[in-house]
Order: sequence, then C-alpha cells, then structure tokens
Amino acid sequence: MVVTAFLCNFATNNYSTAMKRFFLITLAAVLCQLAMMAQPKAEFKEVIHDFGTIKESKGAVKYTFEFKNTGDKPLIIVDAVASCGCTRPSFTAKPIKPGKKGKVEVTFSPIGRAGTFRKTVKVKTNCPEKVSTLTITGTIIPKSKEK
Repeated sequence: MVVTAFLCNFATNNYSTAMKRFFLITLAAVLCQLAMMAQPKAEFKEVIHDFGTIKESKGAVKYTFEFKNTGDKPLIIVDAVASCGCTRPSFTAKPIKPGKKGKVEVTFSPIGRAGTFRKTVKVKTNCPEKVSTLTITGTIIPKSKEK
C-alpha cells in the first residue's frame, strides 16, 4: 500500500525522466535480487561413489546419495535420468522443506558387463542450478574370472 502510494506520487511529481528511470531500474534490480535469494538449494554430502571391485555374480548394487535443502523454499526433484539402462535411479518424490534431507538411490546392475565402469545420473530439480550430476564408478569381475 505504502509502496503503491509512493510510486504514484513519484510518477506525478516533476522529477526528471533520467531520475525516474534510475529509480525504476534500481527498484527492479533489488526486486530481482530478493526473488533470487528465496530459492531451494540441494547440497549433496557427496556426488561420486566408488563401489570398488564387485562381482558380476552378486547382482545389482545400490548406493544412496543424501542431500539437504539448504535453501529457503521447498526443493522438488523433477526427474532423475541415468546415462545407461544398467543404472536405475529412484528419489524422494515429495517436496523437501528447507533444512530437511532427501535421497537419490542409484541401483547398478553388473550383469553381462566386465571391467571398469563410470555411470552418471542427472538429477533435475527446481533449484537455480537445475541439474546435479551424481556419478558411480567401480570395477566388475566377470563370472568367468571369479574364483
């Protein structure tokens, strides 16, 4: 209410056009900064996990990446996309409130694979960064070389 009255009074007074432009640009910049400050922010404990050496015969392995919303608005995971069909992500579906924690669980199937691997999961959120990349690595011992 007070801001509206001030702006109406400002617009009708005989201030110079340059002064009015300066004021409006400054006001717009401040409002943009305030809007940007109120954002969710995902802080992952870690973004890379090494499974080490795993045996193909043991089947799928899982790891849970944990994060905290350190922003001041609810964080929403929109989607999580793996780089390969052998990797399957699942995630917290509900909005994560500021200060609360969420999870992205990544399941990797070594069946039919051998040697080293490096797979990524792109986690899409409503954060300003939009995408966080999680990585899993390791080495698979094929069934034929297991003892």
